[in-house]
Parts: sequence; structure tokens; C-alpha cells
Amino acid sequence: MPKSENPPRAPAARRRGDGAAPNPRVAVLAYEGLCAFEFSCAAEVFGLARPELRGEVSAREWYRFETCAAQRRPLRGQYGLKIQADAGLDRLVRAGTVIVPGWSGSDTPVPPAVIQALREAHARGARLLSICSGVFVLAATGLLDGRRATTHWRYVETLRERHPEIHIDANALYVDEGRLLTSAGSAAGLDLCLHLVRRDWGARIANHVARRLVIAPHREGGQAQYIERPVQRSERGALAPLLQRMRERLAEPLPIAELAREATMSERSFMRHFKRATGATPADWLIQARVERARELLETTAASIDRIAGDTGFGSAITMRHHFRRKLGVSPRDYRDRFARESAGG
Repeated sequence: MPKSENPPRAPAARRRGDGAAPNPRVAVLAYEGLCAFEFSCAAEVFGLARPELRGEVSAREWYRFETCAAQRRPLRGQYGLKIQADAGLDRLVRAGTVIVPGWSGSDTPVPPAVIQALREAHARGARLLSICSGVFVLAATGLLDGRRATTHWRYVETLRERHPEIHIDANALYVDEGRLLTSAGSAAGLDLCLHLVRRDWGARIANHVARRLVIAPHREGGQAQYIERPVQRSERGALAPLLQRMRERLAEPLPIAELAREATMSERSFMRHFKRATGATPADWLIQARVERARELLETTAASIDRIAGDTGFGSAITMRHHFRRKLGVSPRDYRDRFARESAGG
């Protein structure tokens, strides 16, 4: 069947996700120490007029943006920024979408008035959205307990320690739990804001917004692809020299029996000590180490993917692609296209 020349109007596309057209008022929480980039993500997506959507979305239907704060005095943000909020928390409570654009610090207490306002807004049907460290504000309300959430990878362990009731997805760029939405750091806030536009208005309108921002409407993979090679703090003690040798011999098979002999342990004892030291089995540890080494070679050399697969112990490009996608959510080729340095020529 040919495509219709008159596609459905935007309001029909908007009735997705929660099952009804949302309250179009978007309130962004302003606070002392405001994170400027995260605030700008929300402002760019929800605060701009959209003349390019004329004929598809009326000005009355589009989002109505305002800033709300607990304090009515001017607030200081990052980089010398000063901001005077449009309104107090009473208007935040009546918004259809509330955005927390970061927070001044994971150790900064959340004022009780802010916690109460967010709970009231949610009880009235508002969607609560956090960007980066803003998840600590939503976590303080207790509304995330028993739900999935994410944050910038730098804050994952702190969030996990302080709020064990939350199911943290450390790899996700954003998590949509219906009326509770969280994103990873910085630009992942744009991903989440665009996702909400897509949920409200459909892909066509979201693509228009992305085009004006000059960004992709949707990014592949999770935030694991942006984390530099993590060093496990627990990798110390008697196994540390062996772990270093394993990193230097990734292209070799490295069977368990051989590793146990090098550690002068029985295989059973070696497996137990290895898991205690690294938090992973030898097989899982090797896969992660090989993926990290492959990332480095993809970024810094022009070597073929077949060559890198051999040099890192995967044996074949197919096997490397499988583990790369499982760990990072993208293919080796896409990863190279995104991160390879110009000097690599790849």
C-alpha cells in the first residue's frame, strides 16, 4: 500500500506512551550551583519556539517552558551564570513534565521543600525527568525505589551505595520508566529529551527537533562505549602480577589450567581467588580486557578489524563483533567511525 500523502496530524501521534496527550507545561528546577549544560539541554529542546513545525504543531500545543526554584532570589550557576527563576515550587507542582538538570553535588542535601514539591507533582500525574547527577534529587524522593534508573558512569557506584533500592542500569544512555525518566551525563540529557518528544509527538517531529540541534535523532549503544578503560580497585594482592601478564598476552589462549599453575594454585582455588579479586570469572575478565584492548586499537591505529581481532585474542572478526556488541552496544566498525583519532587514518 502506498504511503499516505496526508499523514496523521501531530496531536494523534502525541497520544502514545502514557496513553494521553500530556500537560504541555515543562518546569525545570533551578538551584544554587545550576549545571549550565544540563539546563541548556532542557531549554534547547523544550524552551524554543518551533516555527519549522508550523502547519504540524500549533504554538498552543507545543511545550510551555519555565524555570522554578525554591528560592525567589537570583541564583548562581556554573561559569559565572546568574539566573532568576520564573516561579516558585508551587508552579512546578502543576507542571506536566518536571526536569531536574543535574545537581550541585552528589553530597549536597536535597531541600525538603523540593522533595515535597516533586512528590506532589508526581502524584498529580507529572513526569519527572533527571539529567546526569539530577538522579540524586529524584532518588531523595523515594519514587525511584524498586525501579530502573541510570546516571553518569562517574556517579553509578555512589548512587548504588546510597540507594540500593534502585535498580541501576550503568550502561544506559537513558531509562524510561513511564513517568520517571533518568539519563546518563551531559549529552545523554539531549537523548532523553528527544526521546520524550518522540514519545509525545512521534518520530517525525522529534527528527525535526534533532535536525535543528544538528544531532542524531537516536544514538546507538549505551554509555559503556564512552567509559575509558576502568581499573578495578579490587585487582590487587597476590594475583596482580598475573593479571598484568594476562593483559600482555591477550592474543594467546590462556587456559584456566595454565593460569592456575602460574598462580601456584589448584584450579578450584584459583577460580575462587580470581572471582574475589576481580569480581568476574577468568573468562569474563579476559573478554572485557580484550574488548578494552580492541577499543584502544580501533581508536589509535588503522589496522583492519580482522587484524585487531587476531591481536586481541578473539580469533575472528565475527567473534569480536559479538562481544563488542554485547559489552558496548555497538559494532567495532561503528565504534571506530565514532572515536578513531584523525592520526589513525581509520
